[in-house]
Amino acid sequence: MAIATVTFEVSGMHCGSCALLIDDALEDLPGVNSTHTSVKAGRTVVDLDPDQVGVAEVVATISELGYQATPAS
Repeated sequence: MAIATVTFEVSGMHCGSCALLIDDALEDLPGVNSTHTSVKAGRTVVDLDPDQVGVAEVVATISELGYQATPAS
């Protein structure tokens, strides 16, 4: 199992509860090992197993919560 660290730019967050909501939802996805969301930085860092979960699934999960996410360049 190879772990990849992927950073996402996230817009629409306003407070720590937004970050907790995102982290909780992402950590429920199979293949996501850990997450760290920073409202101040506007980013979410996700450690994931790319064989189990893809970038598109992470973006879709964040979008379902009402936030906009794109992989950081």
